[in-house]
Amino acid sequence: MVQHLVALAPTFLVLAFFFLGPFNWSRSNTWARAITCAFVAAVALRYMVWRFVETVLPFPNDEPGLYWVWFLFIVEILAVFEVVLFLILMSRNVDRSAEADRLALTFFDRDVDELPTVDIFIPTYNEPLDVLERTIIGALSLDYPAHKLKVFVLDDQRRDWLKAYCEARGAIHVTRPDNTHAKAGNMNNGLKVSSGDFVAIFDADFVPYRHFLRRTLPFFSDESIGIVQTPQHFFNTDPVQSNLGLENIWPDEQRLFFDEIAPSRDVWDVSFCCGSCSIARRKAIEAIGGFPTESITEDLLTTLAMLNKGYKTRYLNERLSMGLAAENLTGYFVQRERWCQGGIQTLYLPNGPLRGPGLSLFQRVMFLPVSWLVQYLVRFSILVVPIIYLWFGVLPLYFTSADDYVSHQVPVLTAYFLLMLWITPTRYLPLISSAVGAFATFRMLPTVISSLVRPFDKPFRVTPKGSGNEAGGFDRYTFAWIASLTTITALGLLINVVPETSHITGQFSPVAVFWSGINIVVLAIASLICFEKPRRLFHAFKLDEPANVDGVRGRVVSLALDKAVVTVPAGTRFQSETVTLSLDGFEPIRAELRQVTQRRRSISRTGDKQSYFLHLHFDLAGQERDKLIVKLYTGRYSQDVPDIDKVAVSINLFLRTFGRTRGL
Repeated sequence: MVQHLVALAPTFLVLAFFFLGPFNWSRSNTWARAITCAFVAAVALRYMVWRFVETVLPFPNDEPGLYWVWFLFIVEILAVFEVVLFLILMSRNVDRSAEADRLALTFFDRDVDELPTVDIFIPTYNEPLDVLERTIIGALSLDYPAHKLKVFVLDDQRRDWLKAYCEARGAIHVTRPDNTHAKAGNMNNGLKVSSGDFVAIFDADFVPYRHFLRRTLPFFSDESIGIVQTPQHFFNTDPVQSNLGLENIWPDEQRLFFDEIAPSRDVWDVSFCCGSCSIARRKAIEAIGGFPTESITEDLLTTLAMLNKGYKTRYLNERLSMGLAAENLTGYFVQRERWCQGGIQTLYLPNGPLRGPGLSLFQRVMFLPVSWLVQYLVRFSILVVPIIYLWFGVLPLYFTSADDYVSHQVPVLTAYFLLMLWITPTRYLPLISSAVGAFATFRMLPTVISSLVRPFDKPFRVTPKGSGNEAGGFDRYTFAWIASLTTITALGLLINVVPETSHITGQFSPVAVFWSGINIVVLAIASLICFEKPRRLFHAFKLDEPANVDGVRGRVVSLALDKAVVTVPAGTRFQSETVTLSLDGFEPIRAELRQVTQRRRSISRTGDKQSYFLHLHFDLAGQERDKLIVKLYTGRYSQDVPDIDKVAVSINLFLRTFGRTRGL
């Protein structure tokens, strides 16, 4: 017993450090972040020294598993290298909102005619009108002098109906004879027909908030700033949220990067452009010869090319736009495979992190696509290590004792998980985050390998938008991998439980059993993502504002471009299924009353304990529809998940296993 307690002592030390230190410190303090990250790095270094000295070097050279042991150790070296880079990044953080306030006072303290001119680029290929109209109307509604602002819709499918729509709204429709170099070529063509001092870029599915330019332009008072990037937020749920049944209680997958990692990259001057929701200095774009066309991720390469010329990218972590997340798993993987391939392509380019001039050693290291190269290899290795041991008896390391293992590996895992829970408290849960990573591994690892071997083999692919997912789908390929690994792991455990078939002995066996159990749970959660839940195409926002239905006062609690849910006192009756909905700032809307539901409300502004919920459908057009787009999509409402309700997440995951979810 005493020996086991001694083995747990390092883990107790880690727990004591976090509960006495970081959990009582503000994570916004640089000194707190630096001390915590340094502590975790020290724990990781202790582990790696033990791994090399005690579990790799002593492994017999004549054992058949020698190469396997060394392979796994190299994988761990790569994993720790990635973690150390992450720790260095996260040891500092910056919030530039106060800086934006200060700069704006000076920047806009001038005559309107002295303000710089701005061009808005909306590159589009095959997006339907219900996607494009939001972006176009939002761009035209920006809070900036009209004579200083032009909106260019860069149409690479040369659609007459889109041209007519742009002309009716006051946007400039631009086409070109071919689609050479895809999005980058399209934007370079836009540069030829525009002349603004600054160029803001919004993908066809991203709507700028009205004050976007008011918050970003002041940073360009510093002549060394080439790009200002803002985070990407979404008004719909991504496939992971939806398929796990965690809508409204689990943040979208990109929140960890945009909310936590990107601000830390910025303070180190290694922030990069993410394409949409950014604004660039035309002078800087011209200095690099236009948007780079050598990579399918022109945004990242634009940053690197500007760094070569001495220009920097700034990151303002404010919600200044809202867009459409990948609507199904097809779009999810098209997007991520493009990002992965584009990042790896930079290794082969003259202005990439390895060969680009003007980069410091630190910048070169931080722009290496380490995460793409390492994370999926590590995750796959974690899944197969216990399988190799259970079926073939091949150890992953020279095993001394379970106490040694507990004394060295458990502390580093504990330290990392506690760090993530402290530094990203609303964006991370170990089990779910691991499951999402495992789910992506089976498609992304082949992409990593193919991109290393033939980096320029796959052309640019547009992420499908506006398609929705009205019918359920099923990712057979990923599910086959998950089911196979789960079955093989479970059978490996089963055959080693029976003495007649067991061929593993020694103290590593309990470790392997525990490891296998964790893998099975992770794979079980990952398998749920393979089953796509049907989702409706409209995107409703939750709100609580006054409304009037045929003279009856109520509150509108949900609003979309084609539907409203209004609560009125219980017992209210209407003479017809066609009613008039009155909202502040709008002409009366003729709506169809399709459904009435009754629900008890814990808090009601009208004082009634029960209310009727009227489901009203309507079809707006012209100026009134444009006004509703501006109301909903340009800054007044949000679909963000501010915190994680761990109990609700657990309940919904359990229910989702049986094909159900709890309404929230």
